[in-house]
Amino acid sequence: MDGLLHRTKGDKVIWTIVIFLSLVSLLAVYSATGSLAYRLQGGHTEYYLFKQLSVLVMGLLIIYFAHRVNYTIYSRVAQIGFLLSIPLLIYTLAFGSHINDASRWIRLPVINLTFQTSDVAKLAIFMYVSRQLSKRQDNITDFKKGFLPIIIPVGVICVLIMPANMSTALLLGASCMILCFIGRVPIRYLAAMVGAGIVLIVLMFAFAALTGKKGRTETWIKRIEHFRSGDDNKSDLPYQVQQANIAIAGGGVLGKGPGNSTQRNFLPHAYSDYIYATIIEEYGIFGAFLILMAYMLLLLRSISLFRKCPYAFGAFLAVGLSITLVIQALTNMAVNVGLFPVTGVTLPLVSMGGSSVIFTSLAIGIILSVSRNVEELEGKRIEQERIARVVAQQAEIEEF
Repeated sequence: MDGLLHRTKGDKVIWTIVIFLSLVSLLAVYSATGSLAYRLQGGHTEYYLFKQLSVLVMGLLIIYFAHRVNYTIYSRVAQIGFLLSIPLLIYTLAFGSHINDASRWIRLPVINLTFQTSDVAKLAIFMYVSRQLSKRQDNITDFKKGFLPIIIPVGVICVLIMPANMSTALLLGASCMILCFIGRVPIRYLAAMVGAGIVLIVLMFAFAALTGKKGRTETWIKRIEHFRSGDDNKSDLPYQVQQANIAIAGGGVLGKGPGNSTQRNFLPHAYSDYIYATIIEEYGIFGAFLILMAYMLLLLRSISLFRKCPYAFGAFLAVGLSITLVIQALTNMAVNVGLFPVTGVTLPLVSMGGSSVIFTSLAIGIILSVSRNVEELEGKRIEQERIARVVAQQAEIEEF
């Protein structure tokens, strides 16, 4: 154990955030799934607790091993991951598991495990964009040589994700735009891409209306209409939004206490999409604020890494991955408190899940890999300065 702790490097604050969110996840998932497990698992109320615990332990192991890898290796993996993501997403659209008219999951045949291919694509595209930004800093303002090689892969991935999961595609596109802005891509290029994205969405809705093949577009329109009309007529709110509002109102400042949620029995997906509302009911505004601050602190520490890292790829990689995690978290929180239309976005490291926790853990492990290398470089610099001072002092003594 001492050897393992000695080999654990990287930003200690980020490690603390990971442990804190993992503990919150166990408490919240156990509370939200107790009744569900009792009904579905023959009275074993701890079934989903142990399942989530095993996933989180696997996630911690992934973080540990990922942070031991030199982050420059991820630059080579980025191209492979991007090229693999395209056929995976196409296969998912054609043959993936369909739930509510959305094809987001594929099942691995031997181990019988399902996972969202968009999780793979998100991680791969951020590594790929970070690689391209670092390589093209000298001609980043050139539209053909600097901008197009970066933005075309982002557009391809977002277009392939959009038919089944528009919220994920929009968040991914927005996160990539922010990373490109940090990477000194001219604002006029980014504005043009935002305009092209809006045109694409409008054309997609128009095509669905003309052909009658609405698919997911009908769901998206209903969610937007319910969100817009909710302020005027609360009865028009979707069922899950009404239950989330009741849970938040019952939480107050300090909450009802761990395990004392009542809306968990009525709130759909209280253990995943709406776990934040369950947390507010049990731990109040104070508990919700702590979780919000944990994600903000993760972003701040990653920005600090961005400023310290001497190499562009590591800097872009750390800040890019943290941005997508924090934007996803903020979106989930906004949906739970009624500030955003209903989406299927989970709360990173807190919501119950399998592939989402694993790929989130891999992203955090990569951030910690950058942190570990920055610490090692800083340690070498300090040691060299110390040796230089000792040599200088020795020279003065000999001269004297």
